[in-house]
Amino acid sequence: MDARIVRTRSRLQEAFFALAQERGIDQVSVSDIAERAGVNRSTFYQHYADKETLLADALDVVAQQAYEKLKEGLVLTVDPPEVLVGFIEHIDQYADLYRSVFSEPGWGVVLMRLRQHVRDAIVDVAARDETASPRDVPVEVVAAGVAGSIIGVLGAWLLTEPRPPASEAAMWVWRVILGPPVLNP
Repeated sequence: MDARIVRTRSRLQEAFFALAQERGIDQVSVSDIAERAGVNRSTFYQHYADKETLLADALDVVAQQAYEKLKEGLVLTVDPPEVLVGFIEHIDQYADLYRSVFSEPGWGVVLMRLRQHVRDAIVDVAARDETASPRDVPVEVVAAGVAGSIIGVLGAWLLTEPRPPASEAAMWVWRVILGPPVLNP
């Protein structure tokens, strides 16, 4: 992708996150985002159809960065990996924004794309480690189920008052990923 496009999209994404954190997502208009990013409204619309698409693309960038770190090697330990904690810390930093995404109608594209990123990462890990998925269930089915569960855990965490720290949410997600402990007979 052309470097100018990447820079413009990055500026629009950063402006959106900053404004949403300052005012709340419902109080941010396309004009506000364009102004903060130093572009005009028509430039915004050359890149994005609406705020939802902008947020979905911004989350794609965050998810891609996390995925690149995940590819470096995931070790199944008791504690959640740093990449998971970092991803959830990003969500925590913009909790009001993501709370809206997880709880209000109209943000389905963002959740759908997040679920797809999680699913793809799980499929990739399972492809590298045969023990990561039950052999009698297709890996895509397991990945879809786990991805849906992770989205559910994150949504519940964002709505919890007071909200526990991101590190605790990462532990909850990690427990869902690892599944229930195997009982010794």
